[in-house]
Amino acid sequence: MTSYRADDSRAMLCKVPEITLYFWFIKVMATTVGETAADYLNFKLGFGLTGTTFVMSALLVAALVYQVALRRYVPWAYWLAVVLISIVGTLITDNLTDRFGVPLEFSTMAFGILLAVTFALWYASERTLSIHSIFTTKREVFYWAAILFTFALGTASGDWATEGIRLGYLQGTLIFGALIALTTYLYYSQMIGAVLGFWIAYVLTRPLGASIGDLLTQSNSDGGLGISSTLVNAAFFVVIIVLIGYLTASRVDQPAQAEDEAARG
Repeated sequence: MTSYRADDSRAMLCKVPEITLYFWFIKVMATTVGETAADYLNFKLGFGLTGTTFVMSALLVAALVYQVALRRYVPWAYWLAVVLISIVGTLITDNLTDRFGVPLEFSTMAFGILLAVTFALWYASERTLSIHSIFTTKREVFYWAAILFTFALGTASGDWATEGIRLGYLQGTLIFGALIALTTYLYYSQMIGAVLGFWIAYVLTRPLGASIGDLLTQSNSDGGLGISSTLVNAAFFVVIIVLIGYLTASRVDQPAQAEDEAARG
């Protein structure tokens, strides 16, 4: 594995938080917000699909530039980028489906291929896909590219499952939740490794969060509970902010320096 000197201008402390229950809870809530916020801006506030896409993409670029410029993990900056990627990932699929008429099954396959190519290039360059090794700018760029494609893939596959083949939002929530539970079992049974288990779960939490968002906000006639998207967005945003505040104060999800140094070797 490539070795980095302590004074390497491109080296930094690991930029990804420790993988705790807080991580997965915020991740699912962020994906739910991504689903509901995109629809809220598009329809309720009247931005339209094009306007929403341009605005949120610009905010995402700004957030990622700031995140990459940092030299250590900062909770609010990291999770802001995740929330914005969740929204933009939803909008990418919405544009392909609603504006260009691309079938959801084709989008699912295309994003799966793009994610696989990203992983292949990342591994060929760095010989690792571990999130505990994100301590150079190049690795972080690979990481965020992979994250974007996981969100786009998760949105397309989730919409295909719940709407395309008409599983329904409740059934989609249960199915994707069961797949995550199975992945967890396989990991703790040592049938799959930590890196593979993480990325499988990361992809699956996207359609899970999207299914939860649709289940809560879609009308009763469409199989949802009909709860106001404004209320859902506000409630989830408040919970996310409170959790990020707790993580910032407690530092329970700070990357372990020992792991950083071991990964560098």
